[in-house]
Amino acid sequence: MKSFQDRKTLSLTEYVTQAFPRQEIPETLGEALWRDYGSKVTVEFPSPKTGYQWELTARGWVGYIPLAPDLGFSLQPKVSLGNLFRMLEYAYRLQSFEFLDDLVGCQSLEAFYERLANVLAKRVLDRARKGFYRAYLPENERLPYVRGRLDVRHVMQKPWSAKLHCHYEEHTPDVEENQILAWTLGCIARSHMCSRRVQPTVRRAYQSLRGVALPQSFSPQDCVGRLYNRLNDDYHPMHALCRFFLEHSGPTHEMGDRTVLPFLVNMARLFELFVAEWLKAHLPPGFSLRAQEKVDIGEGDVLSFTIDLVLCSEETGEVVCVLDTKYKDAAKPSADDVTQVVAYAEMKGCQSAVLIYPIQLSKPLNERVGSIQVRSLTFSLEGELDDAGKTFVYQLLSDVRGVV
Repeated sequence: MKSFQDRKTLSLTEYVTQAFPRQEIPETLGEALWRDYGSKVTVEFPSPKTGYQWELTARGWVGYIPLAPDLGFSLQPKVSLGNLFRMLEYAYRLQSFEFLDDLVGCQSLEAFYERLANVLAKRVLDRARKGFYRAYLPENERLPYVRGRLDVRHVMQKPWSAKLHCHYEEHTPDVEENQILAWTLGCIARSHMCSRRVQPTVRRAYQSLRGVALPQSFSPQDCVGRLYNRLNDDYHPMHALCRFFLEHSGPTHEMGDRTVLPFLVNMARLFELFVAEWLKAHLPPGFSLRAQEKVDIGEGDVLSFTIDLVLCSEETGEVVCVLDTKYKDAAKPSADDVTQVVAYAEMKGCQSAVLIYPIQLSKPLNERVGSIQVRSLTFSLEGELDDAGKTFVYQLLSDVRGVV
């Protein structure tokens, strides 16, 4: 199986329609792209309407789709690669784990992926040399001998049984900490995103976990909020990397006799995560931020909504503003976006709501809707992100209860 460097690669830029000659993409592969990735890439088939060319548009996703052994699609962001990497570092808290030296010189998103895969694989191999983390797990088993605590009740019920029901603890490396690593490395190996230089390291790391931990399926959420101790604190950065890879592994598809995984970043989700993590790191004293706050409505939680960001007063705990990120190239906020954020503000009992866009709107909003003041603000992804963030925070807080 070829790596992405060995395939013919066609490049798309998000939200830009690009035309390709009919003969450049075989019809079967065009159909596969439409069928498997139609939600990520709009596919217009050759017809009189398109001048008998393929017309493809990346729909807010960036990354790499290995469509066939000899053809792949590179989905490029509108933002600069440097800012995209910064967004990923903030969103997945990678900047706190001293990975940055390994990422110097990345010239593409695919190279960024490969560098991080190499970092994870090397850290797993280093841990393998030291010995993988083990923990005591409770086990219940019928044994021909006593181990741990004998279950007397079961023995009394079946005194003729040759095997004894025992409760004991097994000191095993087959725990979630290692299972997450095994599952993630398997996903990376199946992505075929790594070059011949890095792929063997990934496979060696994966093989080091075989027989140690069963690679059960895990979600990105399983990688966060975990507890660490002095015996496994080096797993924290590895799990942060696992979250990154699992978050951006798209659905599998068959390529010949292999199952492959694309690497896809949802830019709307990344923008939301980035803004949340940047604000948490840079809000002035007196404020706190809650991300992805769920609000249930009605008895039995008939309806539920998830608010992107909730800004609170640290002193009183009251909500002072709700914020909703909108990764859109628009001239003005849509009626649906305004209605949505007003509903969020009413649910939280606050009078300030903000829509956050990555570009400056030609028709920004600053109007009162009922009792709710609704504003559109910009967290620009052009230029220096920290400078853009400081401008955004100043504008945000200048009208929130008169605080600058």
